[in-house]
Amino acid sequence: TKDSICKDKNGNDVYLKDIWPTNNEIEDCVKSVVTREMFIQKYKDVFSGDEHWRKIKCEKSEIYNWDANSTYIQNPPYFDNLSPKNNKIDIKGAQILAMFGDSITTDHISPAGNIASSSPAGIYLKNLGIEPQDFNSYGSRRGNHNVMMRGTFANIRIKNEMVSIEGGYTKYIPSQETMSIFDAAMRYKESNVPLIIVAGKEYGTGSSRDWAAKGTLLLGIKVVIAESFERIHRANLIGMGILPLIFQNGITRKIFDGSEIISIKGEIVPSGNLECIIKRKDSSKQSIQLKCCVQTATEVKYLMDGGVLSYILLLT
Repeated sequence: TKDSICKDKNGNDVYLKDIWPTNNEIEDCVKSVVTREMFIQKYKDVFSGDEHWRKIKCEKSEIYNWDANSTYIQNPPYFDNLSPKNNKIDIKGAQILAMFGDSITTDHISPAGNIASSSPAGIYLKNLGIEPQDFNSYGSRRGNHNVMMRGTFANIRIKNEMVSIEGGYTKYIPSQETMSIFDAAMRYKESNVPLIIVAGKEYGTGSSRDWAAKGTLLLGIKVVIAESFERIHRANLIGMGILPLIFQNGITRKIFDGSEIISIKGEIVPSGNLECIIKRKDSSKQSIQLKCCVQTATEVKYLMDGGVLSYILLLT
């Protein structure tokens, strides 16, 4: 640095360069202190663990023994009912679960922070006898899909254009009730209604958060229609078997108000078009073309098999 850090006994300026050790001095110091025996002593029991680790009871097994009572790690249902499909899509009677504006981030979609007591995830944990002070965060409970799917679209700052309040709420169209997005998704699931997310530009921007796609799948969402996608989240959606579609010809999300019933059909090919038929409250219908935001034949295969992991399992 150009400024002195002190003065010596003779009143002369002392600079950092005057007291900074040379590389040789540093190397000599390391050699005199850091020894082979030090590493042997430190790591000789690395696979035995400390006292707390050794007290954990477990069964010897080649595969993980899932604990049904764990609130941190649960066996997710991604691979239930695996079966390959063809590359044709025929979604009928789908409902819009939520409509979002521009620049919805992966943290909006799947927050990693604190779990609110009144949220679906908080209620789930309280019903298991866990006190709010022990909720921890979504990030710490990412191994439990029951928590994470309840946290999907639960960011307190997310704005669903179907309702007037901020947070993870939506309108359940059959009854016109306002409720949490999770609760609405589960009601639709009971009636076997496929779900769609509608969004503006740059949907999924931010960190490449895997749960933003995983949670979307577990809510029963088959398709996300946006004006544009962030590239990594687009790939993650496909990796979980969710079809990303893009508006075309100047059409935007404003064509919807959230009450529409949607059908989508056609053949999934890279950058191909699919027909989307929109049925409105007054029973009028409109047909638009949506572009498949799918770039390769391999991505088509992932979608056909329900995602990349399902694709791999079906190969074996």
